[in-house]
Amino acid sequence: MVAFAWRGGQHASVSNNTEAGHRKVSGLTICDSPLFALPAPTKTPAMDDEPIRNLPFPGNPVIPQTFDASKVIQFQCHKGIACWNACCSNIDISLSPYDILRLKRRFNISSGEFLQRYTVPYEMEQSSIAGVKLRPVENGTACQFMAAEGCSVYQDRPTACRYYPVALLSLRRQDEYTDRASYALVEEPHCLGHQEPRSISIDAYRIEQGLEQYDELARGWRQLILKKKSSGPSIGKPSKRSLELFFMVCYDIDRFSQFVASEGFNDLYDLPAQEMKDVLCDDIALMQFGFRFLRQVLFGEMSIPLRAGSAVRRRERLAVQRARLEKDAMQRLARDDDAIDQVDD
Repeated sequence: MVAFAWRGGQHASVSNNTEAGHRKVSGLTICDSPLFALPAPTKTPAMDDEPIRNLPFPGNPVIPQTFDASKVIQFQCHKGIACWNACCSNIDISLSPYDILRLKRRFNISSGEFLQRYTVPYEMEQSSIAGVKLRPVENGTACQFMAAEGCSVYQDRPTACRYYPVALLSLRRQDEYTDRASYALVEEPHCLGHQEPRSISIDAYRIEQGLEQYDELARGWRQLILKKKSSGPSIGKPSKRSLELFFMVCYDIDRFSQFVASEGFNDLYDLPAQEMKDVLCDDIALMQFGFRFLRQVLFGEMSIPLRAGSAVRRRERLAVQRARLEKDAMQRLARDDDAIDQVDD
């Protein structure tokens, strides 16, 4: 079984089908080409994953008991409570693709600009696919969006913030196609919301926090992560190119839009004209299409038709490009040799 956990402000992932799973934040610039040059996050010690039956992680405030959505909890957060803004003062908030889409729309900026200004990348597992976290204030730990009156982006706040103090656990067995949701409770010493005299079911709390849409639109992304984790070593170490594709498709939606509209993409994929129009005119449709694209590229689940002979033509074109680059390199080397000979003379 494989699990992917959102725990109100922090994301963790666990697996019991690999010999050496890691949850790690490293000094990685996950895609080091100019297209994806992002600042590296602060290094923290690596933490070995524990099997799902041994949740939580050491020191983790998640109570080691899971529930379904009918579980009734006692919790309420409101302005005037003594711990107001405490949870926003020391953040570790992972973002889903839909979180990024909502926030970049709010600021009316491109996804690339949002990533550069407000996030840092991190590895979900060692040498594996990347996640994105909110960048705290400079030289501090507080959320950039925290204001004295509360969250300045409240209507578009991320999934992890909406869930707090509930942790979402997405579970999938290897013989299952879709994930199943389970929940846990997060209790941290600073949070006084658990002492408030209000009882509410997790299902009602999710509705109150507007999580139904957020969960549904992030499902494809969670399934990709669960599938990658459940596949383990069977699909081998991901290539640099596949890591770059995952990052671009999931987090840099505007650059992915340019990629889909490119001549190279359309030479290879035979996307119907109406579907192409739909995905290029609607960020949500493009995001969902991106999840399909990654399932095809990473796992061979064919759902986007290829143009007849396109793969052959693409290989031929690449061979011509390689030959031209090799010729240019040989000519430069010959010029350098001539220059050296002239100096020696």
